[in-house]
Amino acid sequence: MISLESQVLQRHLTFFDNKSVLFAGGISDDFPQQINAKSVKIWSWYFDYTKTQHTVDFCLEIDTQADLVIFYWTKNKQEAQFQLMQLLANASVGQEILIIGENRCGVRSVEKILAPYGEIAKIDSARRCGLYHFCLKHSVNFIFEKYWKTYQHMKLNGLTIYSLPGVFSANELDVGTDLLLSTLEQTIRGDVLDMGCGAGVIGAYIKQHNPKVHITMTDIHATALASAKRTLVENKLEGEVVASDIFSHITGKFDLIISNPPFHDGIDTAYRVVTELIGQAKWHLKQGGELRIVANAFLPYPDLLDQHFGSHQVLAKTNKFKVYSVTY
Repeated sequence: MISLESQVLQRHLTFFDNKSVLFAGGISDDFPQQINAKSVKIWSWYFDYTKTQHTVDFCLEIDTQADLVIFYWTKNKQEAQFQLMQLLANASVGQEILIIGENRCGVRSVEKILAPYGEIAKIDSARRCGLYHFCLKHSVNFIFEKYWKTYQHMKLNGLTIYSLPGVFSANELDVGTDLLLSTLEQTIRGDVLDMGCGAGVIGAYIKQHNPKVHITMTDIHATALASAKRTLVENKLEGEVVASDIFSHITGKFDLIISNPPFHDGIDTAYRVVTELIGQAKWHLKQGGELRIVANAFLPYPDLLDQHFGSHQVLAKTNKFKVYSVTY
């Protein structure tokens, strides 16, 4: 089944005829295999999509050029703008781009973003989506380094966090992670997995306070992986950063699996990540190993933890968040 965005693009298949086409942004389906194009390439920052496809470039930067670029608007405006500017900087004047996205995700803002660089017009509206046609008239100067953000926090003991657009908690320490870190006062030993690492706050904090641990950090987002790597490097810490959709590319077992797992899929609430994290954690824990997560207090995770581990502990809580711990 194809997405709502792709259903709208199906109404405009003549755009693709005999052209080289580059798909980018938040594409999540098999629509590229359905078009009649001279050639098709896909650029994605999302490993959960990439691992199901055979012809996707999963990378932070790309220099591929094409007659037509199809950009699927992402749920994060800053991320969408970051990727669009990179695409435009890599293109020649006259480049044709179709931008498709759900109205509720703010695709309308693409008009203001791209207006200084060329001609943009809305050419279709269906399935609660907007489709825009853009033609590049002015060259774009894209300086990658300018998109990096940094921050420090008194509770991070001098760590500097590096992040790119679209990464969770990109500009400040979020309150859930803050609560989770408050439970890490005891010495941690052995192998630690930071699942859904984002900019690398949790993994870097653990490594800084426990230099002998072996830390592995995972995420599905290319910008998160790059951010976590740089956070480690800039703070002179060692760790392994791995692209993985939950446990899809994780080997070995751990003394501690720790996470501030996402429960939003874009602007929708989704439980797939946590359901699989909790359900599969015991296969990746050593005997006596611990799974520790922080979550919004209203989420039904206690029952899920008890289902798979028999019982759970609440290590810390506020009105909004709870830190749960289970032992294998």
